[in-house]
Order: sequence, then C-alpha cells, then structure tokens
Amino acid sequence: MMRKIFVAIAFAALAIGWTGARVLAQEQDNMSPAEHKRLFREGAKLWPIYCNTCHNARPGSEKAPYEWDLIIMHMRTLGNLPQEDTNAILEYLKAR
Repeated sequence: MMRKIFVAIAFAALAIGWTGARVLAQEQDNMSPAEHKRLFREGAKLWPIYCNTCHNARPGSEKAPYEWDLIIMHMRTLGNLPQEDTNAILEYLKAR
C-alpha cells in the first residue's frame, strides 16, 4: 500500500515538474536577444552563489538544455529561488 502511494506521489511530482519546465522554456523562447544577454549576465553572477551553497556548481555543458529545464525546477523548489533568478541561471546554463 505504501509503495503505491509513493509511486503515485513520485509520478505526480514528475508531471508537475515537467509541466513547469515546459512553461519556463516557452517563456524563454519568446525573449528578445537583448533580454537573453541581460539574463545571461545576471545568471553568471547568481550561478556560483546559489549552486555552491549546497554542492559544487555544475558547468552548463554537462547537461542538455532540456535536462536543465527539469533540474532548475527541482533546484528552484529546494533552494526557494525567486523566479527571476531562476530564469537568469537557466539562461546562463543553457548558453554555456
């Protein structure tokens, strides 16, 4: 019984994370080049601050862009990151 509940909760969490990641990716697809540059610069400043708090910061080239979409949603929840900071870090990671 407990295993079924755990599986259901895990599946729901994955579905919510995937949906949130897709919304975030669509928002970034609609940005101007100037906005991409601004977010990249901001993300470069925030990336070592937030990521090194709990673990060694990973280089952006370590994961594919779609993987960073999912990872950043998880990290945003764990680290209680503001949405604007999350967007900037994601832009930085995807561009590296």
